[in-house]
Amino acid sequence: MERDQLKALVRATGVAVERNGVLLLGEATVLRKWEETLKAERPTPNAEDLELGWLAIATGGSSGVAKFARHDERTLTAAVGGFCAHFEIERVNAIDVLPAYHVSGLMARVRCSVTGGTHLACDWKRIEAGERPALAVGGGDWVISLVPTQLQRLLRSEGAVAWLRGFRAIFVGGGPVWPELADAAERAGLPVALTYGMTETAAMVAALKPAEFLAGERSSGAALPHAKISIGPGGFVRIAGESVFRGYWPERVEARELETDDVGCFDERGRLRILGRRDAVIITGGKKVQPADVELALRATGEFDEVVVIGVPDAEWGEAVVACYPAEGRQPVLRRVTEGVGNLPGSLRPKRYVKVNQWPRNELGKVNRAAVLAAATAVIAVPRRSPL
Repeated sequence: MERDQLKALVRATGVAVERNGVLLLGEATVLRKWEETLKAERPTPNAEDLELGWLAIATGGSSGVAKFARHDERTLTAAVGGFCAHFEIERVNAIDVLPAYHVSGLMARVRCSVTGGTHLACDWKRIEAGERPALAVGGGDWVISLVPTQLQRLLRSEGAVAWLRGFRAIFVGGGPVWPELADAAERAGLPVALTYGMTETAAMVAALKPAEFLAGERSSGAALPHAKISIGPGGFVRIAGESVFRGYWPERVEARELETDDVGCFDERGRLRILGRRDAVIITGGKKVQPADVELALRATGEFDEVVVIGVPDAEWGEAVVACYPAEGRQPVLRRVTEGVGNLPGSLRPKRYVKVNQWPRNELGKVNRAAVLAAATAVIAVPRRSPL
């Protein structure tokens, strides 16, 4: 993809601002906050800055702290090449329910543009309500990217399931997929591709192919051809390759290897498995607990539509494992939950369950864990409050 072509595509999203030759892509409130923070200290890029990493994409994941990952036409084109080779797709057609400021939404547009495919931006709420475009036959392979919560909601509708079966691949990423959700998608015959990637790598760098998923595999799959994935000291996932970002704006780095905060391993077939995150680990009574392990067990009880496990300060344990869930929607029967997690080691069992008002999730269904922690800590700190 040529630079001018990519710049035109990014400007057409309507969610980018240009400052001194650098295009910043992000949600409106994030861009406003960035402007307010820098004020008069806004950096002026030099010629080298404009040559490499002129596209800055907002990233913050579940931490709530936004940064801007620097990319350009080279990093994004490399990602498209690896994607097409891995899935053996020549022309990408995408139904896109993710906003353009999200890396998966941006890359859906880039893949379609590079391969001459069709990109259809759709409103998620309308898709969920049943307004689903027909998938034209004979003009290339259709794909869609979903976060786990979106897949869960579509699985509740027979019409949505029938529609999803028409895709070449349903990419699911942005968070762990619990076993019950994966099994339900397999029983429905959906061509799911579990993926691993991030803004810093121009979206996916590892992916499970739909045939592998339907055969019962549940890993993040093999590395895409453009990426080299390794496990560094401490078990942290490292990613190298031409799609790796060029640093966070305004800084720039020369190294093309990224050490992530994800803890992972490879299985005997070389498939990547993500075990948890460095910044989410809970130390309770001297034991290390990965919240994802507890969340999967809680999901398995069938009592939660959404649940986030956090560690809160505790005088006895150092940190206590606390499970949080939204006040709106279906409420769990906590007696059944306690029975359901009875086989977990004691260190993994939540010491408390907290109902959180105004559940802090964005339109993709991703939860701001820092905001959940703040809300739960405020509830737990209330004196003489009866257990929930």
